[in-house]
Amino acid sequence: MARYTGPVCRLCRRHGEKLFLKGDRCFTPKCSFDRRPNPPGPRPARRRKVSDRGLQLREKQRARASYGVLEKQFVRYYKEAIRRPGVSGENLVRLLETRLDNVVYRLGLADSRSQARQAVRHGLIAVNGRKLDVPSAHLKEGDIVAFTPRGIRSEYYKIVQETLKSKNPPTWLALDVANVSGRLTAPPAVAQGETHLFNENVIIEYYSR
Repeated sequence: MARYTGPVCRLCRRHGEKLFLKGDRCFTPKCSFDRRPNPPGPRPARRRKVSDRGLQLREKQRARASYGVLEKQFVRYYKEAIRRPGVSGENLVRLLETRLDNVVYRLGLADSRSQARQAVRHGLIAVNGRKLDVPSAHLKEGDIVAFTPRGIRSEYYKIVQETLKSKNPPTWLALDVANVSGRLTAPPAVAQGETHLFNENVIIEYYSR
């Protein structure tokens, strides 16, 4: 299945909650979910009771939509999460959080994950001084994320400079406002409702069947 390229606000309405796919716009009155929170399409005559399997599928789809990950990629993350020692659900969240596009977004170098993904693909982002244009690349503790020389010359860089002071990255990331860069200082902390909006353990159960 190809990546979803339609209106992202429909995804929020489909899942019944904000997924913050448009960055700062989601916090303004312009957010379409606030104006039309009902699911897209015709309203059913009556609401069907969702099965346990359906609830698990909904959590998985919510996670995929939040991070913009394809099903094939998501299955790989699940397999890697259960292979690693520790709690499989937390491993899954950490694999998603340490993606390059997500780290760029968390640092405040982009307003949304989709914008971060575009910046990475256009060669504007460097990791440890070298250009890295793969959004799904995984970072490790100590990696430094900054702009490439091409990125520094772009208009996008000037916009980021102006807004970076107001950003508040999570505790596992260190933001250097002066140099418009950041560093991964520790493994991502996993806290449902703060780090992510889905139940990772339900997703593990979904794939374990």
